[in-house]
Amino acid sequence: MTEQKAILHLPGQEAIELPIIKGTAGNDVIDISSLGKAGYFTYDPGFLVTASCESAITYIDGDKGILLHRGYPIAQLAEKSDYLEVCYLLLNGRLPDKNEFDKFHSIVLHHTMIHEQLAKLYQGFRRDSHPMAIMVGVVGALSAFYHDSLDITNVKHREVAAYRLISKMPTLAAMSYKYSNGQPFVYPDNSLSYAGNFLKMMFAVPCEEYKVNPVLERAMDKIFILHADHEQNASTSTVRLAGSSGANPFACIAAGIASLWGPAHGGANEACLVMLEEIASVDRIPEFIARAKDKDDPFRLMGFGHRVYKNHDPRATVMRKTCHEVLNDLQINDPLLDVAMELERIALEDPYFIEKKLYPNVDFYSGIVLQAMGIPRSMFTVIFAIARTVGWVSHWKEMLDQPGQRIGRPRQLYTGAVDLQFDHVDDRCN
Repeated sequence: MTEQKAILHLPGQEAIELPIIKGTAGNDVIDISSLGKAGYFTYDPGFLVTASCESAITYIDGDKGILLHRGYPIAQLAEKSDYLEVCYLLLNGRLPDKNEFDKFHSIVLHHTMIHEQLAKLYQGFRRDSHPMAIMVGVVGALSAFYHDSLDITNVKHREVAAYRLISKMPTLAAMSYKYSNGQPFVYPDNSLSYAGNFLKMMFAVPCEEYKVNPVLERAMDKIFILHADHEQNASTSTVRLAGSSGANPFACIAAGIASLWGPAHGGANEACLVMLEEIASVDRIPEFIARAKDKDDPFRLMGFGHRVYKNHDPRATVMRKTCHEVLNDLQINDPLLDVAMELERIALEDPYFIEKKLYPNVDFYSGIVLQAMGIPRSMFTVIFAIARTVGWVSHWKEMLDQPGQRIGRPRQLYTGAVDLQFDHVDDRCN
């Protein structure tokens, strides 16, 4: 088959042939790596139409509402699998057999504890520190405690680091919550599931017996699955860029956590609840719906529509069912949840919302579920980080496994001053 090429005509130069590369799905990609020799770079703020890497992990088609992990639709994984099986899939590129999964499950449980000296590190933070600030610090500090998995050229080291990060993230996250509210740390219970263990570490206290609610356990597991990976988003790209320099895996994941902390990335479900608080009651919904429809009003409904998914968010379909299961089980009398459910009804029936494709997205439902569980909003993005750790690690591992990797070095369009002449400070005039 003849390779297709794009022809680029530049002023005063011969035409340049640029190879067109086809993937297994999605848009074709024009290889522009030879442009530098012609004295040109491309300009793409935010890299919105630039493929920064080659990857076989996650595929998204926003127009069709498709999200695949290693080829499997996200709805199938959320319905039939559990988070640790999805972790194995993302890390290894295929689903495990029974023996492989049992071994993987055992290894993850073996690494849930953290070094006791690392636990003392929490005491250096103020009690009112944001849990994400703590997570950036303690995850980065893992590299000071686990020197035996820092050689990124060693395949075994990379594997051990991946296990440690996936295993320890719920422990570190729960400890950041416990520290902020003054309660003692709760050690992992390896008789529980990944999600059940996290819930126990979050909510158990030494003076009372704690039993994991199976409905909440399944809901948390689905939240983890639905947020496990999402292609080349800001935090994943941050992890890849940090990893391209040869940084150790714990530092790379800490960088991803810092990127996720940004409100434009990991704070969407928290923003939904802030909006629900602003609306406050079902009676005021018509007022805010009218404002949302007014193009001259700056108010926007948070948790509706998606910048990637133009028709529907496939994760939201799963999360909607889970949301209603949790609310039915807990029977919580919360005005905010009443507002949320009425907003959902309107969005699914109102012609304006249907025409504009302003459907409730995964952040809308996950925020409601976490609120109903009693998880404070400061922990919402931390839970996102727990789930996304396997995605970050999978991309980091994939990048290092690919030959010919180079340190990331984006270019720029310089618009500053040139050829200024330096004068001594005594000779300068305002």
